Amino acid sequence: MNPIFRSFLTHFFAIAFFAVVALLYFNPVLQGKVIYQSDIVQYRGMAEEQEDFRRQYGEEPYWTNSAFGGMPTYQLGARYPHDYVKKLDRVIRFLPRPADYLFLYFLGFYILLGCMKVEYRLAILGALAFGFSTYMIVILGVGHNAKAHAIGYLPMVLGGILLAFRGKYLWGFLLTAVAVALEIQANHYQMTYYFLFLVIPLGVVYLVDAVREKQLKSFFIASGLLLVAAVLGIVVNATSLMATREYAAWSTRGPAVLTINPDGSPKIATDGLDREYITQYSYGISESLNLLVPRLYGGGSVESLGEDSRTFEFLIDQGVSRSQALDFSNNLQLYWGDQPIVAAPPYIGAVVLFLFFLGLLLVKGRSRWWLLAASGIALVLSWGKNFSLLTDLMIDYFPLYNKFRAVSSVQVILELCVPILAVLAIRAWINPETPGEKKRKALIISVSGLLGIGVVLFLLKSVFDFTGANDGVLERYYGEELVDLIRRDREAVYLQDTFRSMLFILLAGLLLWFNLKKRLPVKWMILSLGILIVADLTAVDLRYVNKDDFVSRRQLSNSFAMTQADQQILRDTAYYRVLNVGEGLNGARTSYFHKSLGGYHAAKPRRMQDLFEFHIYRNNRRVLDMLNTKYLIQADEEGNPRASLNPGALGNAWFVARLKGVDSPDEAIQALDSVYPALEAIVNVREFTEVAPGIFPVDSTSRITLNSYKANELVYTSENANAGMAVFSEMYYPSGWHVYIDGKPDSHFRVNYALRGMFIPAGKHEIAFRFEPEVIQKGSQISLASTVLLALLLLGGAGYGLFRGGRKQEA
Repeated sequence: MNPIFRSFLTHFFAIAFFAVVALLYFNPVLQGKVIYQSDIVQYRGMAEEQEDFRRQYGEEPYWTNSAFGGMPTYQLGARYPHDYVKKLDRVIRFLPRPADYLFLYFLGFYILLGCMKVEYRLAILGALAFGFSTYMIVILGVGHNAKAHAIGYLPMVLGGILLAFRGKYLWGFLLTAVAVALEIQANHYQMTYYFLFLVIPLGVVYLVDAVREKQLKSFFIASGLLLVAAVLGIVVNATSLMATREYAAWSTRGPAVLTINPDGSPKIATDGLDREYITQYSYGISESLNLLVPRLYGGGSVESLGEDSRTFEFLIDQGVSRSQALDFSNNLQLYWGDQPIVAAPPYIGAVVLFLFFLGLLLVKGRSRWWLLAASGIALVLSWGKNFSLLTDLMIDYFPLYNKFRAVSSVQVILELCVPILAVLAIRAWINPETPGEKKRKALIISVSGLLGIGVVLFLLKSVFDFTGANDGVLERYYGEELVDLIRRDREAVYLQDTFRSMLFILLAGLLLWFNLKKRLPVKWMILSLGILIVADLTAVDLRYVNKDDFVSRRQLSNSFAMTQADQQILRDTAYYRVLNVGEGLNGARTSYFHKSLGGYHAAKPRRMQDLFEFHIYRNNRRVLDMLNTKYLIQADEEGNPRASLNPGALGNAWFVARLKGVDSPDEAIQALDSVYPALEAIVNVREFTEVAPGIFPVDSTSRITLNSYKANELVYTSENANAGMAVFSEMYYPSGWHVYIDGKPDSHFRVNYALRGMFIPAGKHEIAFRFEPEVIQKGSQISLASTVLLALLLLGGAGYGLFRGGRKQEA
């Protein structure tokens, strides 16, 4: 058989195998079911107005008024012109969700190992080890789709980099360019950013090696080509990147606007997120042993033990019904670490981790060092506030580090590196050139070392008290005796999972030992290790994501059941806002039905968050009035939502009698404590130097009426005998919103810290606000040009590669 055709068939069947495995693992999708992902449900609430707009008008609004008083949809799944990379991504992820992301994990890692010249059997094994890592599965369960999406393409980017450094300049360049384009398109920049902590040690190791071998020319050629490829992959996504950058500056991810806290104390100046917010999710140093023992710290915040728990037995003995006892036992708060919420432990697999340590002893060359360095960096950074010296340095001095929260997420780099070295360990093991004595010593050291850790964990059991952060609250509700039994259940899973991991390590060690003694052929050893790895990982995965997480499409579409309060509010067909007091600033349920002051997003509009912290949480009703908050949803005595009318809501727009000037955002937000927004407005004259404060005559005939509403266009009619100063209860966004008076462009400015204001001449006029973002127009032109260039390079590169391959065969 032709070698090229045989290679094609091998890869084709490997990819088909990945598709089958992904579908079998998430088999409910074959029945038409969909996974219930909490974050995606919240996204649906946020995006409902956007989806309605698309259905009604067949175009993109790029703005929504359903959340936070109004915001761009750039981070809500906006669709951009000439986004051909997204079309390619959809071809790659052809399976139903979430099987598509699991398939992407497998495919990306398989391509990476192929670039590292790993034979297909080991590449398949490695892909399964990577894809079934517990963290990778759990993020699909909770709905972190963008994160999963970005992680899936990281191995491809790494594969392209390694190809280039191996001297395969053409294919390294092309793969890197395409993979970077797909990676950026996945739209989770935190994962892409953390990838730098792998690339940097990799580059350093290759540079040192190039110096030692006097191959600096090759190193710099590869580095230059990779830089160009990365730039090309980035520029292809110009529209989304430019739009995100624009919005980020307006959001909580941008520079702080205020220099004071709500209590008046000085605020620490920062151009990113608050330090406490960044490090809120930090792994405990000892908690990182969850990589080896899944429920060392109890597992997830909520664990299901069923009837196999002391708590269940106690409840039954107390006369609690079996169904109630089972329900309680299936929702036990077993996690006793320091993080606020943990969906599941980041279990990487006892067998995979064992092979990783084996690889440190067997694998030669550069790979061992950059994989070890990247893994170590990721592990230490994931400790966050528990290793504050390094974390503070990173936040203060490392570029962009303070733009991302949940530093624990950096462990994705470790999740990528460990299975790579594990596969390289197997390759080194089966390599005839590896001395048998070296393999024997490495095996003994690895097995005994990890089993030694297990023994220490067994001995340390008596040191831990297994007390969780919320145990005090549990004691008040359920009593000390029940909470003590929960602690004993924590201890039980600690012991069970420690023993479990040690057993898997021992089994893996025995497989290698039998192979070393010529009692187990290589192919059966590889197959057995693959089965052991999959059995180990999927058994833990299924604790957290399983068939119970799937629902019918009808159930998912009805995730937000309309309440009596919603029905009452929706009878009012005017345009207004709603505050759900129970949700506050965080929650998208209200956004699904109404124009909400709250929402669900990792990068909230900064000024709306400031209004909540300074005024709304402190019950400043006048701020609610100026935001046109006509209805409030609150729980009644029985806990049911009830809607109440706010008679003070000022409507869509109004004329004020006085425009007062202040000199800073601090003064502007503080002035809202005393200003009467129906009569006066505040403007920062240092920011809007062309705006002159003053007095404006207003009489009973002065009015502004909203004639038509679309998410990206609001048309008003103003009537005023005098030239006036108008306030609009819409969020001021400095880029993209244009105002027209009687069809002619005019200007507007920010008033009352967050709203739109403008001067309107006397008489009757039509005023139209339209969202016409220049960033979309410019970005789409850049994206089109760069996509055409990338396509030409791909075609040319593929043609050259085939031509060169044909010439070699003829020779």
